Amino acid sequence: MGHIYLTRPLGDVVEQFRQQLPAQLRVHHTSEFPPDRTELLEAVRGAGAIISLVTDRIDAEVLDAAGDQLKVVANVAVGYDNIDLDAAAERNVTVTNTPGVLDDAVADLTLALLLATTRRVAEGDRFIRTGTEWIWSPEGYVGLDVSAGATLGIVGLGRIGMAVAKRAQAFGMNIVATGRRAHDDDARSFGVRPASSMHELLRVADIVSLHCPLTPETKHLIGAEQLASMKPGSYLINTARGPLVDEEALADALDSGHLSGAGLDVHEFEPQTNSRLRTMEQVVMLPHIGSAGDATRNEMAALAFRNTIAVLSGEQPLTPVE
Repeated sequence: MGHIYLTRPLGDVVEQFRQQLPAQLRVHHTSEFPPDRTELLEAVRGAGAIISLVTDRIDAEVLDAAGDQLKVVANVAVGYDNIDLDAAAERNVTVTNTPGVLDDAVADLTLALLLATTRRVAEGDRFIRTGTEWIWSPEGYVGLDVSAGATLGIVGLGRIGMAVAKRAQAFGMNIVATGRRAHDDDARSFGVRPASSMHELLRVADIVSLHCPLTPETKHLIGAEQLASMKPGSYLINTARGPLVDEEALADALDSGHLSGAGLDVHEFEPQTNSRLRTMEQVVMLPHIGSAGDATRNEMAALAFRNTIAVLSGEQPLTPVE
């Protein structure tokens, strides 16, 4: 059967499942850094399963290094753009992910970024920490009042997008969306109006929030043309995948004043961040922490282990990528 290779330590969840595993578990030695390419290729040799994270590029070379006994790659993420699905299918390797369990955590962080950006929370925090003398002013740090009829445009109304819509409705926002669920009854119950096109959404939204997967078709979904189509003075929020946005074009749109701000949990060349965006007061940047709630991260890891156990035991996985 081969061993199970876990590319990063995952805390107490590992010990919770160790006794249930049908094969020996080998865990990468550090949680600070993922295995480098040489380490990864060596560690997967003879593996029956790989439990991977978004930082691990699982391509044909890795799959071949593992060998014919490899049965499953269980990704501890809802996205799977780090895995070559075609190469896995050619080798009869099952790929799984962890959808559903992180929806609320990512939606919560989306609203946190939205408010931090539009109400200039991070900007105000940085100012206070300078120790500069100040006095309250009616014009100080005025931002967008999202509860006063602001329109949120959700690009990609899937599970996470729906969770964001639910929260935005509680703030009294108008919501327009694209995506497979934009016409569903559930969407209507949260006040969602389906956009007639991406262009319409960009034109009417005060805040655009991205919630679609990264594919070859969606890379740079938001580029110079799309940013120019956005409402003057609007905001962009990205908690999905960094390469959805052309960050140089975003920096240009912010520099020109066409956009008022941006909130980014993910970055185009992650873990590198854009040097221009880092200097902009109107930009809030986070280190990819959308799912970083303790209960959520534990459940993501647990689901990856359950998928691994199922496949190695000859059963169907709970959440296969299809």
